[in-house]
Amino acid sequence: MTAPLHDTATDADEVATDGVAADVVKKSVEGRSLRQIAWSRLKRDKLALAGGVVVVFLVLVAIFAPLIVGLLGHPPNEFHQDEIDPLFGTPKDAFGGISSEFLLGVEPGNGRDVFSRIVYGARISLLVAFLAALVAVMLGTVFGIVAGYFGGWIDSIISRVMDMLLAFPQLLFIISLVSVLPNDLLGLTGSNVRIAILVAVIGFFGWPYVGRIVRGQTLSLREKEYVEAARSLGAGRRYVLFKELLPNLVAPITVYTTLMIPTNILTEAALSFLGAGVKPPTASWGQMLSTAVDTYQSDPTFMVVPGLAIFVTVLAFNLFGDGVRDALDPKGTR
Repeated sequence: MTAPLHDTATDADEVATDGVAADVVKKSVEGRSLRQIAWSRLKRDKLALAGGVVVVFLVLVAIFAPLIVGLLGHPPNEFHQDEIDPLFGTPKDAFGGISSEFLLGVEPGNGRDVFSRIVYGARISLLVAFLAALVAVMLGTVFGIVAGYFGGWIDSIISRVMDMLLAFPQLLFIISLVSVLPNDLLGLTGSNVRIAILVAVIGFFGWPYVGRIVRGQTLSLREKEYVEAARSLGAGRRYVLFKELLPNLVAPITVYTTLMIPTNILTEAALSFLGAGVKPPTASWGQMLSTAVDTYQSDPTFMVVPGLAIFVTVLAFNLFGDGVRDALDPKGTR
């Protein structure tokens, strides 16, 4: 006996509805990777994205400094005495000599292009900040993961060394070190020696901050089930350290690195301001601020420009670092 047509149509509709519902449920429970979750959170943080855009822009400016200066400025060490008032030693034009030819004015006394020196100064600040952060992260990760995993006397020794370095006067040590080292060192000369010293010392005194974070995370992770499973299957210590623990430490290390870079920028600027940074005539933002101390009352523009460069750079890195921290925090609310 043939089923009624309306019953057949109803059954077909129910099957179609069930299929659509199944597809919806399947899509709704489809998992996302940690990277996708972090990127989704980061995209919602507009301030962090704005900071990231500024950071990328500054990195590109530092990389292509010669091209930018060739198009928009003058060589950074070229004097333009015709732009300087011979009586007062300040720029002839208002606002520090800002014009279509000198976009950010000229330096008091010698007439060097401030725009060109700001662009080249970005190279020094970012180079020192990134390399010092790299040194600190490498040392801090190795010593932190070893201290946290092995514990015992190894942990005690490394922890006491970290405490000692955290209490050491970093700025005074760098100033005294710069004053006694020769101008030629390991094939490096001039400002390259100062840059190498800044990177080594800032990175060396910065690794305990990373080491503490990594040690604390390792103490928690070493008791996890997947670590115990790896041990029970005969995995060696090196495998557990670098294959099981280290991948799970990438997030906190990345977060702390982004927050360490602006601190390194401020440290380099402070050292250059005190005369322990790169040697003249190499451009440096801190060195420009130091030079502006003598003329800021008569020509404040020269102090404002490098000060704003430092402020914007540090603020951009801090905003981006905070956004990355919130995005990678599994317990975050954003």
